[in-house]
Amino acid sequence: MQGVDLKSYARSVARDVDAFILRNVSGEPRELYDAAVHLVKAGGKRLRPMIVVAAAEALGAEREAAIPFAAAVEIVHTYTLIHDDIIDEDEVRRGVPAVHKVWGIPLAITAGDMLSAKAFEVMVKARDYGVPVERIVKAVETLSSSMVRVAEGQAMDIMFEDRMDVTLEEYLKMVYLKTGALFEASAALGGLAATDDERVIRSLREYGKCLGIAFQIKDDILGLAGVEEKIGKPVYSDLREGKRTILVIYALSKLDQQGREKLLSVLGRRDATREELEEAAELIKSTGAIEYATSIAEEYANRAKAALSVLPDTPQRRILEELAAFSVKRQV
Repeated sequence: MQGVDLKSYARSVARDVDAFILRNVSGEPRELYDAAVHLVKAGGKRLRPMIVVAAAEALGAEREAAIPFAAAVEIVHTYTLIHDDIIDEDEVRRGVPAVHKVWGIPLAITAGDMLSAKAFEVMVKARDYGVPVERIVKAVETLSSSMVRVAEGQAMDIMFEDRMDVTLEEYLKMVYLKTGALFEASAALGGLAATDDERVIRSLREYGKCLGIAFQIKDDILGLAGVEEKIGKPVYSDLREGKRTILVIYALSKLDQQGREKLLSVLGRRDATREELEEAAELIKSTGAIEYATSIAEEYANRAKAALSVLPDTPQRRILEELAAFSVKRQV
């Protein structure tokens, strides 16, 4: 591990996790399984499995013991993406057509449902690599609880689209549930692959929670100011869908009446033109919303790094620290 950087480590984890997923998510009918692994084969950052593996290795576990847990969180993440794209009517994900655009909505939903069960099926395989049953049970409880929270966050996100008065506090709660909860579970699962020390697990949970919030805020920023070819999905889709992101919440609190009315006239309009969306984006940027959102993301990234003080000083701990910094600086 000496001198291994974040990108090299990420590629290494992705290779091992992807191979494990593709071995374990296969069967008949072929179309179902092709749909299920479509986004896995398309690539992605693999941040959640990387958190699992790095936390486990930082605590002295062998990588192979953490791979089933790492694969499980990536499988869960994949199923949420499949369903999110259906809900949001997005047509592209990771630079390829969304699952429902290739196989249709009914089979895409079915593939997502199957993946949600597969996650737990593969978790149990950690027993083959020496993880005690007691810790596997805790891991199953941790992942299942996070999936409930993700659903709660998704519901809040949907309901916010019909409201004009969403507060920053409500947004942060929604972001924790929708995104932070699975990051939180990932860090805890990495801990459980190596130890049953509750103090360590709690600190890892805090790391994952704060990292996930920082990551989602940056996602919101990239959705408004990112480069479409880099992020692998259309920019301005959040505006078209009427998402109450931190940028929109801040802009609405700073704009004058005329500006607010102009922004609200575009927000949530599926038939808005590219020009109208660009004008709305510029309006939001003019309020300093991006700078404000970045400062909040940096605050959470710093909190994430501070939570890692419980871990031994290892290359894997430094990978986790780098990941917190990357969550805010990234352009993809």
